[in-house]
Amino acid sequence: MKKLTGPFTQILPLTGLPLKGPIKDEKLQIIQNGWVLTNNDRIITIGTFERLHKDHPSAQVTKIEGKHVLLPGFIDSHTHICFAGSRAKDYAMRLEGKSYLDISKAGGGIWDSVTQTRATDEETLTELLVQRVERHLAEGVTTIEVKSGYGLSVAEELKQLRAIKAASYKTKATLVPTCLAAHMKPKDFDGDDAEYLEHVIYELLPIVKKENLANRVDIFIEQSAFRADTALNFLNKVKHLGFDITVHADQFSTGGSAVSVEAGAVSADHLEASKDKEIKLLANSNTVAVVLPGASIGLGMPYAPARKLLNAGACLAIASDWNPGSAPMGDLLMQASVLAAAEKLSTAEVFAGLTFRAAQALRLTNRGTLTTGAPADFQAYPCSDYREILYQQGKLRPLINLI
Repeated sequence: MKKLTGPFTQILPLTGLPLKGPIKDEKLQIIQNGWVLTNNDRIITIGTFERLHKDHPSAQVTKIEGKHVLLPGFIDSHTHICFAGSRAKDYAMRLEGKSYLDISKAGGGIWDSVTQTRATDEETLTELLVQRVERHLAEGVTTIEVKSGYGLSVAEELKQLRAIKAASYKTKATLVPTCLAAHMKPKDFDGDDAEYLEHVIYELLPIVKKENLANRVDIFIEQSAFRADTALNFLNKVKHLGFDITVHADQFSTGGSAVSVEAGAVSADHLEASKDKEIKLLANSNTVAVVLPGASIGLGMPYAPARKLLNAGACLAIASDWNPGSAPMGDLLMQASVLAAAEKLSTAEVFAGLTFRAAQALRLTNRGTLTTGAPADFQAYPCSDYREILYQQGKLRPLINLI
C-alpha cells in the first residue's frame, strides 16, 4: 500500500555524501517541509504534498503534527546485547581503580558473562535480547548488529545465535548476527589458543553456515584474548569458508588494525590505542574504522582518534559496543554526541557515522539514506532544526512508528 507521510520541517536524506573522509555540515542536503511517499515499507520518493498527492491520489495520507526533522534510522554496527546477568560488581571495581585486566583476573570480565549466559535458557535469552532491541529501536536505532561470544562452546554459541535469530522475528528492527566465538579462549577448553580456534572453524562454523545463523565472524585481538598472528591465520580460514570478517582491534594495544587490513576485514572496531601508523593503514584500506565511545565512557579511557581517522581519509562509523561489562549504557545517540564534542566531529560526520557509513561496516548497501528503494525505517525528531539533535545529547527522542 502506498503511504504519504509528512509534513517534516526538515528532511535530511544523507545522499550524495562521501563514504570516506571529513564532511562539512554545508554539504548536507536539507529538504524543507517535505513529505515521504512509501510503498510496502520501501521509499519511493520525497517531495511536496501537492506534487506527490497529485501523482499518487490513492496513497494513504498520514499527517505528522508539529515540527519534526526526518533522518534515516540509525545503524549500530557493534553490540553484544545477547547476554544474561549483570556485571555491576566489575563496574564497582573499576570505580575503585582496578583495570580491565585486573577485573578479568579476579573472575570478572567476559568469563563472568559467559557463566551467567550459559546458565540461561534460549527462550529467556531471546526475551532479554528483544527487550534491549526494543529500547534501542525506541531511541532511533533501526538496524542492530548483535554478537554471540558469551557461549564459547559449540552448544552455547549456537544457543546465542539461535536466540538472535528468534528475536529477529519479534521486532521491527533489523538484526545482523555475528559469531564471536573467538571472544577469548574459554577457561574450560583443554588446549591452546590455536587449537580452540581450529575447534571453532571445524566444529562450530559449519553448523552456523548450515542453519544460516550468521554470515559474519569476529575475533578479539588483545593480550587477554588472541595474538595477532594466531588471529590472522584464523581469519584467513574463516574467509575461505565464505564468511565476512570483522575484528576487535587496538582496544588496549596495537596490532589488531594491521591484521584487519591484511585479512581484508569489513571493519576494525575499537581503535582506542591506534596511533598514526594504524590510522594511515585504515585510511588507505577498504576496512571501515568503527569507534566505540561507550567503551571509553564505561572504562574511563581516551576515545578512539576519530578526528585523525577522518582527516586521514578513513570511513568512520560510530557504534555503541553495548555490553554487560565495559559499555553497559547502550545509548548510541548520547555517546555519539559526547564523542563529537571531544573529537570535534561535525554533525554531518556524526550522522554519516550512524547511518550510511555504519551500513558499510555491515555490508548493507540499501540502508542509511532516504533514497528510492531503501527501507522506510526512518525516524523523526521533534524539533525544527537538525542541529538540535546532537545539541540535546540524546535527550531528544524520535518518533519511529511513522508508517
